[in-house]
Amino acid sequence: MAILPAAFVQEATVLPMRQITAMPNMPACLLGLTHRRSQVVWVASLIRLLGLPLPTRYRQQYSLVIVRVGTSTLALQVEAIEGIVSIPADTIQRPPTQTSATVLPYLRGCVTYRDETLLLLDAEAILQSSELQLP
Repeated sequence: MAILPAAFVQEATVLPMRQITAMPNMPACLLGLTHRRSQVVWVASLIRLLGLPLPTRYRQQYSLVIVRVGTSTLALQVEAIEGIVSIPADTIQRPPTQTSATVLPYLRGCVTYRDETLLLLDAEAILQSSELQLP
């Protein structure tokens, strides 16, 4: 399970798949465009961006976490949105040694919450990913 710093989260929402417009010739992690709050926003699959195995079940809607860094906005399609947790900054640790090399560039660290290790994602690194650079 992963978390994002609240300072970068603009919104969490669920949208029907039909509200995402696929665009041709884009990187595999870019699902398309959507319209949110008078703004056109790219939608990216966080699982694909991180190089993780794709889920096998079919979905009719996407759970999205819309992140904003500076003037850049991106909707991240995630498997589920569990809620909000408060994590003290002094509890952030190094990522586990067995963390995938494809995930490491997008991590700020990890935290233990309710006996579970949560990966703390780096929103800035995600938005600057070479995987999201348009041709």
